[in-house]
Amino acid sequence: MADKELNFAREIMGERRYSEVPDEEVLREAERLLHEWMSGEVRMERPKLYDHYALLLLALTRRTRELEARVAALEGRTP
Repeated sequence: MADKELNFAREIMGERRYSEVPDEEVLREAERLLHEWMSGEVRMERPKLYDHYALLLLALTRRTRELEARVAALEGRTP
């Protein structure tokens, strides 16, 4: 395990604003980081990990809305 504690959101966003990071990248990198954290490969700044779940939740919320609209379109309904 690395001694350095990572900042969850900063690891995903880098120097970009949250709105500049595509949802697919957020989901992919969040999954990677959470897997590494749960397996003990990396350490996270715990307060930051909890604070920055918002980044992941926002991507998941947008993805859910997108999928709901696609299902509605396939079912012939207006979203």
